[in-house]
Amino acid sequence: MLTELATAGWTLFFEGKIYRRSKPKTLMQTLRLPVIQPKQNPPAAEPPVLAQREYHPSRDLHKNPKAEQMVNFAMTLSSVSLGFALLGSFLYAPLGFLSVPYILVIVAEMWKDAYKSLQKKRSVGVSFITGLTMLSCVTFGYFIPGSLTAFLFALSRKLLLHVKANSQKDFIDVFQQQPKTVWLLVDGAELETPFEQLEAGCVVVVHTGEMIPVDGTIVEGIASVDQHLLTGEAQPIEKEQGDPVFASTVVLSGEICIAVEKAGADTTVAQIGTILNQTMNYKADAQLRAEELADRTVLPILVASVLTWPLLGPGSAIAVLNSHIGYRMSLIAPLSILSFFKILSHKGILIKDGLALDRLPLVDTVVFDKTGTLTLDQPHVCAVHSCSTYTEEQMLSYAATAEGKQRHPIALAIVEEAKTRAAPLLPLDQAQYEVGYGVKVVVHTTLTSAESRRQVVRVGSNRFMGKEEIPIPPAIEAIQTNCHAQGHSLVMVAIDDELVGAIELQPTLRPEAQATVQKLRQQGIRSTYIISGDHETPTRRLAAELGIDHYFAETLPQNKAELIEQLQAEGKNICYIGDGINDSIALTKANVSVSLRGASTVAQDTAQIILMHGGLAELGVLFEMAKEYETNMWKNFWSVVGPSALCISGVYFIHFGLLSTILIKQIGLFTGIASALSPLHTHRHELKTTAVDIHRR
Repeated sequence: MLTELATAGWTLFFEGKIYRRSKPKTLMQTLRLPVIQPKQNPPAAEPPVLAQREYHPSRDLHKNPKAEQMVNFAMTLSSVSLGFALLGSFLYAPLGFLSVPYILVIVAEMWKDAYKSLQKKRSVGVSFITGLTMLSCVTFGYFIPGSLTAFLFALSRKLLLHVKANSQKDFIDVFQQQPKTVWLLVDGAELETPFEQLEAGCVVVVHTGEMIPVDGTIVEGIASVDQHLLTGEAQPIEKEQGDPVFASTVVLSGEICIAVEKAGADTTVAQIGTILNQTMNYKADAQLRAEELADRTVLPILVASVLTWPLLGPGSAIAVLNSHIGYRMSLIAPLSILSFFKILSHKGILIKDGLALDRLPLVDTVVFDKTGTLTLDQPHVCAVHSCSTYTEEQMLSYAATAEGKQRHPIALAIVEEAKTRAAPLLPLDQAQYEVGYGVKVVVHTTLTSAESRRQVVRVGSNRFMGKEEIPIPPAIEAIQTNCHAQGHSLVMVAIDDELVGAIELQPTLRPEAQATVQKLRQQGIRSTYIISGDHETPTRRLAAELGIDHYFAETLPQNKAELIEQLQAEGKNICYIGDGINDSIALTKANVSVSLRGASTVAQDTAQIILMHGGLAELGVLFEMAKEYETNMWKNFWSVVGPSALCISGVYFIHFGLLSTILIKQIGLFTGIASALSPLHTHRHELKTTAVDIHRR
């Protein structure tokens, strides 16, 4: 039986070695392990298209088959090696020598990687010292420690590969789901069509309970749509004809026909998935520090090991070698990064650049762009000024009728105020619009039940009234001057060639802005600024209202970046929040840049972080999570460095042996894994809702 076992082991070794040589290109850069390539099975035939609505699971983009093959091969080698070592130790001593070839295979691969590192970095790196530890074990007959080191080396990577793959899958699967087929509307009939054949302009039909497969606009139907996983909105949104919809959202009730605008890789959700995939490759500062420390301590550990040999013997010398910190942080840090990216994405925060998370705890100054960031796009009516016999409600009724078909923010604000005051819209006869000036319409007003009259209504700026040769009373001119100083807008209303009054509008402050500023101050932000192109008076008033320390008023767009550089020259670490095209350069100059969902395309492309809910409420959460991330990364760092320091100290002062150092290092590794994944447990209740949504899909 022992002879058969030995024969089987040697056969596995030589077959594995021969097969590996037939594939000289390895992936040592990934996991520093040998790889074998399994035989390729013939491709399966494509299944026929089913005449029913069917969705296939998302393609598993997170697993790395070659990495898994390498880990499995290393597990096989190290397991057989450990088995022979144990048999040799407890049953039949010569069997222990059969463990040597398997260890040598792994050592050879490690030293190939060390040679590549020597060529690129002019240093042998961690692979050399790890391989040397295993080779030393073999040389001095420590077959069990040598095999155990190789086995734990492979086991830890297998576990980490599994955990990381699952973390990635949970993190971005929501952004990868696509139906295999969709129902295309052609000549009034629904035809099942492969998803890949969709093009812009097609019309697809989505029913209750189905996932929307494309970005587009509803052309027919009404539905309640759950957008929680994409936008973070807690409540379903009622969608009707003309409303936009996005891929990966779900129709809870109703049926809609959607004109396709973007499909596949062009959809918003697919682009977010691409960003997340790119972000996951980021290396944190703590990871880089640990890797740099690992490279720099290779030579000192080698010297210490050589000096230990004559003092304490070869066993202690090998134990010192084995105490090196290695690249364990390279395995633990990505798990921590994935954990925090997952938590942040569920909180409505999209991290486009992982570097921002490392920089956020260093930020001491937050700079806000004013318009669109601290204020909403749509202003609100703050006063209605009458200079005639018309009441305020009558003026709003005329103005809202004139502006009723306009979609710009001022028109929407006037219409909304009219609805609030129950001012009715009048029958509209004809309308004439002059972009940038105003609107001129003809309305019908009822005199008696059988009689009405036509009235010409003009709504617009004072420049528009001058163009229409309508005089502006001195009282309205005085109001205009005051509004200009306060940063308010004044819309003139004229009826039948007479100016009857004006509607005053002021910017609408984001309801969460003041609380956000207070929360930032509680989190240690030392100073806050506003940068605005508006006049000084409204900017100063806004800063005082929000509790913001400083402001820059009447700032030209091209000067925003200069102000950021000026603050940085004073030693400040800047986080800049902006949403406009003119903020793009300032966003680039800042240490950390943040924009809002729904901002200009340029701002969203430039910013490192996007607040997906479209408001500032998540800004305080972002800084809070960044500090938690920093704390977690330092815990991970010490879970790697601490055990190594303990092992070296133990060798010299407590006479630790090789097995003791192996055990302590593995305890440190698994402690680091637990630490990296602990944020998921801490925030498990916040993740539960989205997990239920994914399961429902």
